[in-house]
Amino acid sequence: MKAWGLILLVFLLNLQEKPVKAEDGFITTKGVQFWLNGIPFYSNGFNAYWLMYEASDPSQRHKVSAVFQQASNHGLCIVRTWAFSDAGYRPLQYSPGSYNEQMFQGLDFVLSEAKKYEIKVVLSLVNNYDEYGGKKQYVEWAKSKGQSLSSKDDFFTNPVVKGFYKNHIKTVLTRVNSITGVGYKDDTTIMAWELMNEPRCPSDPSGKVLQDWISEMASYLKSIDANHLLEVGLEGFYGDGKKQYNPNTGKEGTNFIANNQVPGVDFATVHSYPDQWLNGSPCEVQLSFHQQWVQQHILDSLNILKKPVIFAEFGKSYKVSGYTSSDRNQLYNITYSSIYSSASRGGPAAGGLFWHLLTMGMDNFRDGYEIVFKEESYIAGIISEQSQKLSGLRKKYAQLRDTEKNKY
Repeated sequence: MKAWGLILLVFLLNLQEKPVKAEDGFITTKGVQFWLNGIPFYSNGFNAYWLMYEASDPSQRHKVSAVFQQASNHGLCIVRTWAFSDAGYRPLQYSPGSYNEQMFQGLDFVLSEAKKYEIKVVLSLVNNYDEYGGKKQYVEWAKSKGQSLSSKDDFFTNPVVKGFYKNHIKTVLTRVNSITGVGYKDDTTIMAWELMNEPRCPSDPSGKVLQDWISEMASYLKSIDANHLLEVGLEGFYGDGKKQYNPNTGKEGTNFIANNQVPGVDFATVHSYPDQWLNGSPCEVQLSFHQQWVQQHILDSLNILKKPVIFAEFGKSYKVSGYTSSDRNQLYNITYSSIYSSASRGGPAAGGLFWHLLTMGMDNFRDGYEIVFKEESYIAGIISEQSQKLSGLRKKYAQLRDTEKNKY
């Protein structure tokens, strides 16, 4: 009762400070919480990077609709997906500034379907890796324009490359959905933009290069769209002072604390793949690391960043030696229980997005981490239970809000 009394006091103070209109559909942040329609927003979610690709082929759009329906049935309210595909096969961006309208219409469909199922969307704008083009493709484009570049990390510093990326930001944010007629930057279905999927700059372990890039791109993006939230796309690796928490040597050129303190960055993200990062270690060691990894980032989001945090990717692959479904289920339970424990106290952990959700008939997208609800009822139950618990928190906040409204 004491905990809920404190939450009620905080809620009333926030309500008096700035009433939130019920019709406002953009998710915002206030302190360490997300807010939507006048109440704190906690929600379970998933990754489905393939949505735009499949939706660009009208004969495959039923897969997008099916996965959204199944997600909704399991209480999932956030999806993270790609808003990039640079050069290569069926790209979104053929070359700098030259776009594939059919692929863009696929993304339009994704957003229109997500709205039908009341699922918020996080859109990532470029890849750190070579898949779907990524920073390597941007550097190749600049080299074809006469730039003398030698590293993929020139993506973060070369003015021509940065110009290409800024143009992509502007093109996506100012896109008008061909189905709904709503501009992306005005679409409340979009929860947030992500600057890059898992940015790393190993050529500069000090972290300065990536820090400067985040600052520049966050400022640019917010100058176009001040409505939506922004996150970096970080895995959560620490810089100097906290490298002892990393599962590696800490040479990725990222800094969870400093990167998320950049003005314009609204919330933090964390990924966790102990089966990759501690490959060869006993499962107990991996799970112990995972629990500490999750808890440390919740504490730092609360005490240092003072911002919400989403565990934007996590999972365990059956393709890694020593895998058992029991260990995978335990990893999910550790993640979910840590998030709920924080959320139930009004804390910063707002949700977890597992990697990744497929529907039947998508064998070519299987990577060992996939969840197909119709194949595994037990993990589906774990996911549904977390969704119900977080939904229950939102209902309690809504009841508090309505009770206070009725007093006046």
